[in-house]
Amino acid sequence: MNSKDIYILGIESSCDDTAAAVIHNGTVLSNVVATQEIHQEYGGVVPELASRAHQQNIVPVVHQALHKANIDKKQLSAIAFTRGPGLMGSLLVGTSFAKSLAFGLDIPLIDVNHMQAHILAHFIKAEGQIAPNFPFLAMTISGGHTQIVKVTDYFEMEVIGQTLDDAVGEAFDKSAKILGLPYPGGPLIDKYAQQGNPKAFKFPKPKVGPLDFSFSGLKTSVLYFVEKEINQNPSFIQENMEDICASLQYTIVSYLMGKLKNAVKQTGITEVAIGGGVSANSGIRKALQQAQTNKGWKTHIPKFEYCTDNAAMIAMVGELKFKHQLYAKRNVTAQARMELGKS
Repeated sequence: MNSKDIYILGIESSCDDTAAAVIHNGTVLSNVVATQEIHQEYGGVVPELASRAHQQNIVPVVHQALHKANIDKKQLSAIAFTRGPGLMGSLLVGTSFAKSLAFGLDIPLIDVNHMQAHILAHFIKAEGQIAPNFPFLAMTISGGHTQIVKVTDYFEMEVIGQTLDDAVGEAFDKSAKILGLPYPGGPLIDKYAQQGNPKAFKFPKPKVGPLDFSFSGLKTSVLYFVEKEINQNPSFIQENMEDICASLQYTIVSYLMGKLKNAVKQTGITEVAIGGGVSANSGIRKALQQAQTNKGWKTHIPKFEYCTDNAAMIAMVGELKFKHQLYAKRNVTAQARMELGKS
């Protein structure tokens, strides 16, 4: 088959977003996401509700992706899907649908590691986006993951640093909850932070290994700080929301950048990419751009639509695997936990 004829349908259902995308030779033809807003009432993702919503959304989302791409399902070369990591109930919906569709169309099925997809999203052809050169360092930062990955090739990745407890996105969201902000709180902290003084309050940076992360202590310190201040002034949060958010974001971003600097120093690799939902944060994007200017790094920041969970990145990995004939077996199963490494 000629490369110009390759059409990959990507399906993503690892958490609470049902997504489908069609990619053609590295170019995204459609990228459809159905967001589940029901979880806002509960202050976090409810797995049972998420899987039920995926069942309702997956057929219309895939149909819309094919329609927007202006292709018939019979033109598809393969179907790529998120195998893991993620919520098991959510993954099962996407996995089962992808297997059934691939079997019905008699085309290859391609399983994708969700975290690998966040990294390889940088290879999507998009205006103003230049793909990294191998080897490069990738920092994947999201609600469920915080990792520094040495990327040697499309399918050879080594985790050289990771969180020992909570993920950075979780630290943002739980700190936001302490401040009385609705879920998801990370983007709201970012919004308030842009109007505040990042040096107004000081929060501790957890001390762990040079490339590892820890965020549980930071959340506790935010809680104790807020409780202490409210005892003295019940209106403290309302009166200082922008400065609290700015100080918290400054602490987290400088902590992340410190680890990244250690990784550059240890590996000698100065080409750096970020991925995952938290890579949409304005603070980390700005810090990475400054590192490019001040430290001579070559930095790669994804477009906003490829930061959060999306199917375009799944389809991108699908296309790369298709070209290498790295297909999944028909009896492939979803995995809530998946290691990142050699594929």
